[in-house]
Amino acid sequence: MRILVTAAGSHGDVAPYTGLGARLRDAGHEVALAAPEAFRGLVADSGLDFRPLPVDPRGAGSGLAGGRSELLARAAVFIGQLGDALADAAVPGADLLLLSTTTAPLGWHLAEAMEVPGMGVYLQPTLPTREFPPVVGGGRSLGSWGNRAAGALGQRVVDRLHAEAARRLRSRLGLPAISQTARRRAVERANWPVLHGFSPTVVPRPTDWREGLRVVGNWWPHVAEDYCLPAEVEDFLRAGPPPVFIGFGSMAAGQGRRLSALAVEALRWAGVRGMVQAGWAGIAGEGDDVLTVGELPHARLFPHMAAVVHHAGAGTAAAALRAGVPSVPVPVTADQPFWAERLTRLGAATAPIPFAGLTADRLAEAVRQTVEGRRLRERAQEAARAMAKEDGAGLVAEAVMAMGR
Repeated sequence: MRILVTAAGSHGDVAPYTGLGARLRDAGHEVALAAPEAFRGLVADSGLDFRPLPVDPRGAGSGLAGGRSELLARAAVFIGQLGDALADAAVPGADLLLLSTTTAPLGWHLAEAMEVPGMGVYLQPTLPTREFPPVVGGGRSLGSWGNRAAGALGQRVVDRLHAEAARRLRSRLGLPAISQTARRRAVERANWPVLHGFSPTVVPRPTDWREGLRVVGNWWPHVAEDYCLPAEVEDFLRAGPPPVFIGFGSMAAGQGRRLSALAVEALRWAGVRGMVQAGWAGIAGEGDDVLTVGELPHARLFPHMAAVVHHAGAGTAAAALRAGVPSVPVPVTADQPFWAERLTRLGAATAPIPFAGLTADRLAEAVRQTVEGRRLRERAQEAARAMAKEDGAGLVAEAVMAMGR
């Protein structure tokens, strides 16, 4: 089949779909990945056809939120750009649409107009459940009834954010007017299939989810088989004991100077070597025992680390577990507190340090706890063994094959 995968957002919202797309291509399908222009190289390196989405990946809620209203405002701008972008990306045609969490609410209308089937390929458990509160903006459990009600309320907020973009998209596509809430309800009544790309070791499938919602395991970013880490990274790794990785990915833009000083100071107080990832914040470390790096495949890098300090994005959290390395989660916004709590619940991470409360001494103490203690690493390794038995991309490929019969 000709398959169009759509993903939008920051690096962590796009990179996993390069691995999924490569797996589908290897199964004999023609695969195109529509993503923000900033990720053209990432997609090209995976050997997939690239279809650009002219949207700003920093507008999907990444970075530091000044509050709930600011987060929603940025999301609204991003969604406003996304509808036309998706319609343009679909012009060459497709036999099947695979829609991410961020593209599905508008992708439903696109599939309807193209008269092709669609399938959700989500990286977060966004559907309401009694078992936990909403993953974005949720906090402590509200009890079974409260969790489900909060999840339903969250979906109504998402529908409101998409309402105008959906109206414009349907008009462009020549579809009859229908509210975003009505379109969602039709999707749910049809038991529209959604395969979730996270490990059931981390989040088991909620027992109250409807038919068609599955948790299949992670699909990982594509990495070429012959990929080698840069020489300076290999040299640094050989020069001493395993370092501690510190990186915040697409978060904390504009916080580079503060985070750079904080990271170096925490590493020195903890008495460990460090590898600092610049990310969108532009973090940099100085000294013989600190190396600053750019974007590197977590699958190749994390197994060499003593611990991983990160923002608890879904992909980074999973990559640390996959490597069997303990985490120090420092959640910033959106779904990150959810994943941070899951790592801690597994026993594979220290208690989360909220980004707003991050200090050098708190970070140093958490790093010492992960490096000097054995229990966190043992639990991370247990999770890694369980995840090694999962094949999320393979199960998506099977589901795609079943749809094509």
